[in-house]
This record gives sequence, structure tokens and C-alpha cells, in this order.
Amino acid sequence: MADRQALGHTGAPFRLDVERGKVREFARATGSSNPAYLDSDEPPCPPTFLTTQFFWQEGKADAWQRVALDQQRGLHAEQEYVFHGPPPTAGTELTARSTVTEMYTKQGRRGGELTFAVMVTEFRDADGRLVAEARMTGVETGGVPEAS
Repeated sequence: MADRQALGHTGAPFRLDVERGKVREFARATGSSNPAYLDSDEPPCPPTFLTTQFFWQEGKADAWQRVALDQQRGLHAEQEYVFHGPPPTAGTELTARSTVTEMYTKQGRRGGELTFAVMVTEFRDADGRLVAEARMTGVETGGVPEAS
């Protein structure tokens, strides 16, 4: 069951390096044929590349673990990325930090009350400038959904 005490929790900072090989692998894995991602020596990261944060966001950096959605009744509901300028390019070292910014409920039709949790991760460059934000929303049903 979602833990409302997670609201406002901020994880420890963690590092995400935008690496040329990882940008290329990500582009290929997502079916991109864009030469900017595949052939450039300093490719920009694809917009959804920041999802790879979950490979680096471990231990005290992982604010989402405090939300504690029940994996039997929870799901990833939405993902949004906001860039405050051009996407970072290969060779950029980002420092990221995640905060659980919202928790709220709505009445569902088949699974009872729905609990939503939102986590925002800020990505900053070496100068401390905000480069991008990732906003993830998860939802947990209050019970097992009824068959339709």
C-alpha cells in the first residue's frame, strides 16, 4: 500500500553520464534510425534517454522506493520530460536528484480508490544549471479490479 509519508521525500544526488555508446544503444533499442544519435561523435541524447536514470538511482538516491506502491496493484501511469534548452550531448555529466512531489487519490470505476504518486527528477549540468526534468506518475488500485 502506498506510503503517504513518502510525500516530500528527496533522494540523495546521483550521477548520470551521457555516454556516446549508451546513446547509440538506447537509440537502437528504441528503433531510431536518426543519424544524429547513431553516427555523431557527440550525439544529443534522445528525449526519453533520461529513463536510464533508473540504472543509476540506487539506495538512498531512489526516492521512489519510499512510495512503496503494491506491485500487484500498481503500474507506471505516465512519464514526461521537460528540457530547459537543447538535450544534453555525449560527454555531459549530469547530477540528478528526485523528489516525491505529489500524492493524491481519485475514485476508480472497477478497482476502488486509486492512489497516485508523482516523482520529479531534476538533472543539472556541471555548472548547476537545470538541464531537464523527468516527471513520473505511478498509480495503485485500492483493490483487485473487478472483471468486466
